[in-house]
Amino acid sequence: MSLDNALLLAYVLTELAVIGLLLYRRIWRLLPVFCVYCVWDLFSNVGVYAIQRFSPNSYVTTYMAETAVDSALQFGILVELAWSVLRPLRAFLSRRALVVVGAVILAVGAMIWPFVTTPGLGRLPTEKHVIVHLQQTVSILRILFFLALAGCSQLLSIGWRDRELQVASGFGFYSLVGIVVAMLNSSPTMGPYYGLLNSVVITSYICSLLYWAFSFSQQEAERREFTPQMQTFLLAVAGAAKSARIDLVDSAEIAKKRKPEK
Repeated sequence: MSLDNALLLAYVLTELAVIGLLLYRRIWRLLPVFCVYCVWDLFSNVGVYAIQRFSPNSYVTTYMAETAVDSALQFGILVELAWSVLRPLRAFLSRRALVVVGAVILAVGAMIWPFVTTPGLGRLPTEKHVIVHLQQTVSILRILFFLALAGCSQLLSIGWRDRELQVASGFGFYSLVGIVVAMLNSSPTMGPYYGLLNSVVITSYICSLLYWAFSFSQQEAERREFTPQMQTFLLAVAGAAKSARIDLVDSAEIAKKRKPEK
């Protein structure tokens, strides 16, 4: 059996194990977008692999579409994880707070986009340029999200037995390996090792799947409440955002009333 086929088989088996545990542990109730992503990831990667083998002319177009959907789901996962971390405060937050969380993550991604300058990126064809640029942006966003979540774990009253940090750490490890491999692939001297380096990326994701399978097989820790200081801070931030939104609406209405009629 070739290395590619062995990695594909290992990937399919571990992904199926993770999906099974998501259903068995009913984690899909807590993280539905992540569960949808795991199912999508399994079928899309197997489909892309089949297209690459049997219809190579359609590979680039299919891979671009797959990358776009994958990135959208990844963004949804980050929003879902952030919203899940705020579970102890949801009773005090409106549904609009979820939109604010999504807008913040999207804004961070937009700030990252112009600074993604992997060596050799500009020499790629337009289609591959967009694919790599999008992948690198999402990877950096996942790494920053994991670092922020892990760094603030004490303040957010979460630990390594909480699903949110487990999912974020798996993506963080896989993304970090992907960034390093992308930088190595940009070097002309690494050309002969291109296939081997890509196998390293696949192996890193399989390691993340194994980590998730091990983590999800364990009972989740009971979620702790935020400290009073953290509750006060988060509620103050939410209140300030709400006040700013009300002020913007009032200003728009006042400006509309002052506008002279034609």
